Amino acid sequence: MLGVIAITIIAGALWAGLPSGPAKATETTAAAIAAPANSEPSPNPPVIRNLVVARGDTLMALMVKAGVPRGEAYAAITAVSKVYEPRDIKPGLRVTVTRRANEPGDPLLLWGLDIDVDVRQRVALRRDDAGGFRAVSLERALTARVVQAGGVIKSSLYLAGRRAEVPAAVLAKLIRIFSFDVDFQRDVQPDDSFEVTYERLHDEAGAAVAEGAILIAEMVLSGKRMRLYRHVTEDGETDYYDARGRSVRKALVVTPIDGARISSGFGRRRHPILGYTKMHRGTDFAAPRGTPVYGAGRGVIERAGRNGAFGHYIRIRHNGTYKTAYAHLKGYARGVKRGKRVKQGQVIGYVGSSGRSTGPHLHYEILRNGKQINPKRLNLPSGRILKGADLARFQAARGALEERAAGLPGAQRTAGAD
Repeated sequence: MLGVIAITIIAGALWAGLPSGPAKATETTAAAIAAPANSEPSPNPPVIRNLVVARGDTLMALMVKAGVPRGEAYAAITAVSKVYEPRDIKPGLRVTVTRRANEPGDPLLLWGLDIDVDVRQRVALRRDDAGGFRAVSLERALTARVVQAGGVIKSSLYLAGRRAEVPAAVLAKLIRIFSFDVDFQRDVQPDDSFEVTYERLHDEAGAAVAEGAILIAEMVLSGKRMRLYRHVTEDGETDYYDARGRSVRKALVVTPIDGARISSGFGRRRHPILGYTKMHRGTDFAAPRGTPVYGAGRGVIERAGRNGAFGHYIRIRHNGTYKTAYAHLKGYARGVKRGKRVKQGQVIGYVGSSGRSTGPHLHYEILRNGKQINPKRLNLPSGRILKGADLARFQAARGALEERAAGLPGAQRTAGAD
């Protein structure tokens, strides 16, 4: 059983006239989004349509599907766009459309629109007294509780984590935190171990609805202990630091994809299609088609398009020395094009099998001065190193995290054979 302790509550008054559940309004431009002041129980019950966004859907298409005339839908979307980007709706989101007639026999009018953006946020739109629309972004009241789990790795971190009841989303975050230093295919050995302390978010009814941030991440690899702490600096930057206040972040990550296995490393190999031995100047990660691919570091997209045998291809220039390349993609993330700036960890594309390829995988290259290099020989400087007052604040926060983790019941568990 997981150790759990409640630590914080996000509080806020319910917004008058809106469905129960949302709390604090985070957008103040809509001063009065409640139902009209003169509203009374109507002899015309509302018509409510609950919809789920499917692939390719737009907010306009969903509203028209629910019977809303295009003119009304356009006015509503214009109001919504002041607090939420309508193009950001994605498959799986729930959208509720409410229509009602003013008088018996009158045509149905759009009365309300609710978009459940995620477990924390709901966008709500209502018709006002003047017949227009007002929208607001609402924050739900969630309670964060600290959970800790750990175990011994027998074959893979993923299997050990699942046996320890660690959610897949938390495992993906854990892998990403250590991806600057750990090659998960080669560095992880049987009887290595892990421990993760993270937040689990609960709604007002007490139900667990999502996983929050990882607070402490630890791996013991071949007897070497790496323990990292989440910390927000005075300037608002969030990162993970070791006990001496050194950021784990480096200029480039070695593994720009979650949960994949290395199917072919850097070096000479027998080419799977051409049939003869040649130099393989990159690392291949086998993963399901559509798996997100992340930018290995901050930079500018130098190329995004088809590139011969590489198929769909992206190359990022990080500085005057280093570039990274991503090949055989299925496609590109929205907005990815030549000249676009990207952040480290930003989704830039998706695993595919375009070009000369035998199956879905990512071909990843690190280039130094224009030549591909072996990622294992990459020795980039570490990121930020805290000093002075910043280091003192970090050490105080680290001590508080350790005390909190030590107070959890059943803190250390073993996942057993995986």
